[in-house]
Amino acid sequence: MAKQTVLAKKRRGPVPTGKGEQVVVRWQPGPLAALDAWVAKQKDEPTRAEAIRRLVELGLKGERKIERD
Repeated sequence: MAKQTVLAKKRRGPVPTGKGEQVVVRWQPGPLAALDAWVAKQKDEPTRAEAIRRLVELGLKGERKIERD
């Protein structure tokens, strides 16, 4: 009997980077431009995703009650 070759099945998509939950958000041009401007001011020029993580973390550290109508 001939020897069979077993090929590993290729996984689709990028390599997983963590076990967190993915959150998808659509951004309007104004806030996106502001985010990109903030990124450009950072010494290490983080990716948009990293910039959003940093800004959320900063916002949560300085959390205040904001009442909206």
